[in-house]
Amino acid sequence: MKNFKFTFLSLLGLYLTVSNANAQDVTITVNANQDKKAVSPYIYGRNNTFDKPTQFYKDAGLRFSRMNGGNNATKYNWRKKISSHPDWYNNVYGNDWDKTAKTISTNYPNMQGMFAFQLLGRVASTNAYNFNDWGYNNSQWWEGVGWNLAGGGIIDTVDGKIVLVQEGDVNLYTEEWPSDSTVAILEHWFGTGGLGLNKNQLLYWSMDNECDIWDGTHDDVMSDGLLPASEFMDKFIDVAKKARARFPEVKICGPVTTSEWQWYKWGSESIRIDGIYYTWFEYFIKRCADEEKASGIRVLDVFDIHHYPYAPTDNDALQNHRIFYDKDYIYPGANGLKTINGGWNESLKKEYIFKRVEDWLTKHYGEGHGITLALSEWSPGPSEPNLASVIYSTHLGTFANNGVEFFSPWTWFNGMWESLHLFSRYAKNYSVSSVSSLENTVSAYTTVNETADSMTVIIVNRDMNAPHKVTINLNGLSVTDGNYKTLQLASLPASETFKSHTDNALKQDSVAVASNSLTITVPALSTTAVILKAASTDIPGHKKPTDKITIFPNPANNQLKIQMNSPYVNYAPLYDGGCIVLLNYQGQTVAVEYLQSGTYDYTINTSNIPAGLYFIKFGNEVQRFAIQH
Repeated sequence: MKNFKFTFLSLLGLYLTVSNANAQDVTITVNANQDKKAVSPYIYGRNNTFDKPTQFYKDAGLRFSRMNGGNNATKYNWRKKISSHPDWYNNVYGNDWDKTAKTISTNYPNMQGMFAFQLLGRVASTNAYNFNDWGYNNSQWWEGVGWNLAGGGIIDTVDGKIVLVQEGDVNLYTEEWPSDSTVAILEHWFGTGGLGLNKNQLLYWSMDNECDIWDGTHDDVMSDGLLPASEFMDKFIDVAKKARARFPEVKICGPVTTSEWQWYKWGSESIRIDGIYYTWFEYFIKRCADEEKASGIRVLDVFDIHHYPYAPTDNDALQNHRIFYDKDYIYPGANGLKTINGGWNESLKKEYIFKRVEDWLTKHYGEGHGITLALSEWSPGPSEPNLASVIYSTHLGTFANNGVEFFSPWTWFNGMWESLHLFSRYAKNYSVSSVSSLENTVSAYTTVNETADSMTVIIVNRDMNAPHKVTINLNGLSVTDGNYKTLQLASLPASETFKSHTDNALKQDSVAVASNSLTITVPALSTTAVILKAASTDIPGHKKPTDKITIFPNPANNQLKIQMNSPYVNYAPLYDGGCIVLLNYQGQTVAVEYLQSGTYDYTINTSNIPAGLYFIKFGNEVQRFAIQH
């Protein structure tokens, strides 16, 4: 028996070795000069609670908190600090947004907090008519928690089954709440005599929450069914304009729609204008654009959605990031999409919802509209820490590459704090191009700092079974040969591993770079960061920059301006030759510009110079700058 066990384990090890050896090698090409795009710090976000010590969230790098409570935001009364909870009998409980906003302003100087305006027209008024859930069953969950029992609702037992006899009276526990009431919170927080909160940390305001299903979540008020799409838009625009008048800097976010079906349909309504069918999203965008053209008032800043993706298998869940931009991805959860043309087309299965939204925004607003995209509720799907971590990492990378404004998961599983910490702490501020030869299995998300002399390449291996050997070729950044630090998340246990910036699951190692290339093997279901730095920016024999000249803008596009603090002739004894020299990052001369005596300012045409990093040499002094087209 012992011999059989030895033989079996040996064969198993051999099989795994052969399987891993056969895993496809991957080549990733990075270009620091291509697709450079600012990464919003607010993709490092989360929903709902500060239930851990302040330092924990700072260490994790949390930069955005959506604190409106989801469905509980719709009937929130900021004056009385109470809300009616639609998923718990509509009972009314305390909820203090003032306190939460103060916590953000006081404890988290680098964080944005997000709250919501109410659009329904009624909010909580008193808890005097709550259903006695404690007396009924010690406040335990049961199938009737969604019944409308606040306000005197009655239940009974018939033939051994609990039934709803009478719904509560909504007028007993709610009151009318017009648009002026909902936006008056801005004066309460930021106005003269208000709380004095820092409005620069509270810029983002959602327009209520999942209004597309009010007839389900708030059927105590919406007893006649979902209001028409046009009526909802009237409410939205009214509040948006009043909020903008009180707080011009506000970031108005909407429509905060539930999930895939509601992206395309508003209830059962078929929306047509002049005989043309509109999906719910395109209609929403058209109405906002038409209002801005008519009034000159912007009523939408961030197009924000919710998404709880469907995935029949874990491998499908690992591809869910492709729902947003990938025009070739067949999404197993595609459903509402089939109604996009007004009928029902079973063959429509390619979602690419953010790409569609971008196209609709351009169609109705025009190019350069400036409206960004966001995802304020989301779940990774699988709760197993390695799956959750990798799925979350992939979404962070995808959204960084595409300029998403904010991202705040609703569901939070073990492994996600680790991914958040890795990206928020070690990724740089600008995303650049990374192309993988096996993109749907192994991806790289590359970021650089503003001057592009520091780079982080984050490799995500979504293969559930095999490691992959990855070769990364670097372009647009000259890296000195040598060993560079790597940080890796892999083989996470079931329990939470993230404790702090210094106590977490990151495994540190190193990788060798030679001739601007590196090769690393990444484990199955892993996220690996490679931390790189450009070769020395000093040119031997030249001094550091002084204040004798100023160059701007940096990075330059078509022109680089050089400003001297006194006429060039004053520097003649120091700078023989009367010229400015442009050098590339390898120290080779790109251009020579000759100055005339008495020059204060000089402009260099950089439109025909390739994007990248360069030096300005002025006598013995050197200043570094970038060209970005």
